[in-house]
Amino acid sequence: MKNTVIRKFDRPRLLIIGCGDVGMRLLPLLRTQFRVFAVTSQPARCAALRALGAVPLVADLDRPATLRRLAGLAQYVVHLAPPQSDGARDLRTRNLTAILPEHGRLVYVSTSGVYGDCGGAVIDESRPVAPRNGRAQRRVDAEQVLRDWAVRRGTALAILRVPGIYAGDRLPLKRLREGTPALVEADDVYTNHIHADDLARIVARALLRGRPNRVYHAVDDSDMKMAQYFDVVADAHGLARAPRLPRAELERVVTPTLLSFMSESRRMRNARLKQELGVRLRYPTVADALAGGCGCQCSCAG
Repeated sequence: MKNTVIRKFDRPRLLIIGCGDVGMRLLPLLRTQFRVFAVTSQPARCAALRALGAVPLVADLDRPATLRRLAGLAQYVVHLAPPQSDGARDLRTRNLTAILPEHGRLVYVSTSGVYGDCGGAVIDESRPVAPRNGRAQRRVDAEQVLRDWAVRRGTALAILRVPGIYAGDRLPLKRLREGTPALVEADDVYTNHIHADDLARIVARALLRGRPNRVYHAVDDSDMKMAQYFDVVADAHGLARAPRLPRAELERVVTPTLLSFMSESRRMRNARLKQELGVRLRYPTVADALAGGCGCQCSCAG
C-alpha cells in the first residue's frame, strides 16, 4: 500500500479547468498518467469528480481571489471553460493566466466560430480568424491572450478549434419534434461535428503530443449541410424531418442565436489532427455513429 501511494503522488499533476461533460469523459483517459485536479464552480459536483479519480477544487474564474491557491499546482493544464456571456474580451481566461505555470503544457479548447462565415469553403488551420459575433470574439481574445502568455512563459500551447459536439444527451430532438424549420438547399450552410468521446481523446493527445503554439481542428470527417444533419438525426430516431424555408422566411421564425449558427458555412479539414497527433476517430462521421448504435444524439452546428 505504501508503494502504491508513492507512485500515485509521483505522477505529474494535471489541472482541468471547467470539468463539464467533456472533462468528465477526459478523466478516465488521463487519471492513470497524471494526478488530476479538476476545478469546478459547483460544490455539488465534487463527489462525481472524486468518483472518477480527480481531486476536486472549488474555484470561480469570475472571482480571481478563488484562483490563487491554484498557482503553481500543476505543469499540465486543460482549459475547457467558456468565456463569460458578454463583452469583447474573455475575462475568465485573463484571470486564469495569473496562475498558469511557466514551462508547462496547456491545451485550450476553443471554437470553430472564430472563422466566421467562410462561404462553404474547405479550410485548414491557416485560415485567418474573422469572428462575427460576441461569442466568437471572446474566443479569439482568449486564443491571443494565451498565445502571448505562452511565448512569454515558455509554455507549449495547443489550441483546439471545436465545432458542434454530439453525444448521448446532446441532440436537436426538441426542435425536430416542434417542427423548427431548416434552410432550403440553396440557402443552407455546411456544418462540422465531433463526437464528445472523440473530442476527449483529441484533448488527451494534444496534451501529450501537441506542438507548441499550434492550432488543430478537432473535427470529424463528416461533409454535410445543416439540414442533412437534422435529417440524419430525425431518421435515426423515427421523427419527421424538419420543414425547409428560404432564409428570408426563416429569419422571422427562429431565435437570433440559432440564426447565427445558420449563417456561417465552412468545411474544416482535419489532416493536421491525424498526421501530427496521430488521432484515429472512433466515430469518423455522424452517420457512422448513429448507424453503429452508440446511442449518440446530436447537438446543434458549428
